[in-house]
Amino acid sequence: MERPFVFINVAMTADGKIDTSARKGAAISSPRDKDRVDTLRAESDAVMVGGRTLLEEDPKLTVKSETLRAERVARGLSENPMKVGIVSSVGANGRSPLLLPHSKFLHEGESRVVIFTTNRTSQGAEVFVHAGGRVDLAQTMRTLSELGVKRLMVEGGATLNFELLRLGLVDEVQMYVAPMIFGGESAPTLAAGMGFERGAAIPLKLTDAEKWEDGGVLLKYSIERL
Repeated sequence: MERPFVFINVAMTADGKIDTSARKGAAISSPRDKDRVDTLRAESDAVMVGGRTLLEEDPKLTVKSETLRAERVARGLSENPMKVGIVSSVGANGRSPLLLPHSKFLHEGESRVVIFTTNRTSQGAEVFVHAGGRVDLAQTMRTLSELGVKRLMVEGGATLNFELLRLGLVDEVQMYVAPMIFGGESAPTLAAGMGFERGAAIPLKLTDAEKWEDGGVLLKYSIERL
């Protein structure tokens, strides 16, 4: 199947949490890691997030560094990578990320904005509607490839990460492990969803590990294809 190179990037605590139980986008990254993430975005053709992340955090997904934006423009690209939202259903009280007033995801930063959704949500932006109750992620990847996306950065959340991993649509996982602990039964981890039995666990191959002066560790894994 024609699809982009897909990598998941997360910042997580030492106990594996990517946010607190409040799910408000708690700060985990150090200043150095924020710079790393900015570089990853600048090097990517598109950045993808799920509907819950859109609704609860409304991320800008833009490149913050003026230098990196200028370098993209010099290469004939837009200042920011394409923003991609995966919205399979509306949120609490019937709210849709597509209808948020003054949405930073939709309106901040010069960027192409693409939404993959279903007939269970309202439409907006540049929208591709999939039949059924969930967005077809394999078809999404084919469409993104047709749109010229060769390198796709995934910034969560946990449900989207799991589904992409489950479907074999991920090539690499990068994680910054911060020197802190959140705890909390309901605090999200890197991957949520229905989970795997031990025999079906996705094997990873460690390709790089760095110990940083801020106390964190940067780990890079490739997905082992069985």
